[in-house]
Amino acid sequence: MHVDVSELEAHRASLTGHCYRMLGSATDAEDAVQETIVRAWRSLDRFEGRASLKTWLHRIATNVCLDTLSENARRVRPMDDRAAGATTDALESLDRTHWLEPIPEGRVIPADSDPFQIAVLRQSIRLAFVAALQHLPPRQRAALLLTEVLGWSAPEVAECLETSVASINSALQRARATLASRNVAVPSELTDDQAAVIDRYVDAFHRYDVDALVGLLRDDVVFQMPPFTLWLQGPEDVRTWLHGPGSICRGSQLVPVKASAEPAFAQYHATETPGVYQAWALIVLDVEGDRITGWNSFLETGRLFPLFDLPLTMHR
Repeated sequence: MHVDVSELEAHRASLTGHCYRMLGSATDAEDAVQETIVRAWRSLDRFEGRASLKTWLHRIATNVCLDTLSENARRVRPMDDRAAGATTDALESLDRTHWLEPIPEGRVIPADSDPFQIAVLRQSIRLAFVAALQHLPPRQRAALLLTEVLGWSAPEVAECLETSVASINSALQRARATLASRNVAVPSELTDDQAAVIDRYVDAFHRYDVDALVGLLRDDVVFQMPPFTLWLQGPEDVRTWLHGPGSICRGSQLVPVKASAEPAFAQYHATETPGVYQAWALIVLDVEGDRITGWNSFLETGRLFPLFDLPLTMHR
């Protein structure tokens, strides 16, 4: 059956989303997709068309991810890794391979998706959901994603993972129980009131009005800054941080970006040169009700900003 490279490339966004959910890293997902395309190209003579090209490619991608992951491999957020710290704690950082990362929506949502598919795919790339997935053993993770996100049947998943349907059903039962125990809220699009909260956040950040920022946070808000291990909980600790080490963010500019299906911004820090700003953080916010419940600042801008097609220097 004749297939050219453009037909393989047409599935890149869907493959990237699948690999991101499996691996928790946008960078690793892109590497896995590239390996998938290479394996597929080398194996085209064995593609007989009994399954769709999309199914065949996702089968290869799943196995590429499983080859990458060890049994206990998982990326985490600071809040998943240790207890909340204090604003006086020394800052310690860990390598990027330790941390869950956000992903640009445009790289994982196929352009030809219908509205229902878009809703499902956006929910499945939110940080809390991908973080919960990381608590599943790799094969359970694969089984759950293939059924719940891609809509495969248990026999199709069993064939992909080279096991029995009974084994897949058992794996799905355990995976769903684990996710239920993580209490992952079912997300929805922002309401008008929540959008107004985000607008107030941006306005307060630009003015660096700490009281206004803290007033938008829920009592159990989580504030974290990978690659630093430290995370804080509660508005008062966030207030102390913003008045202390965080005050270096005064004068920053926020640029909206589409990241992980949540309110997100590229933060540019003011330099000594008027009108020149330097990449500082990629901020992803969690919102529930009328309050911000999570403030996630990803600081590895040298790697993340290019993924989002963002410049490292901005002039205004």
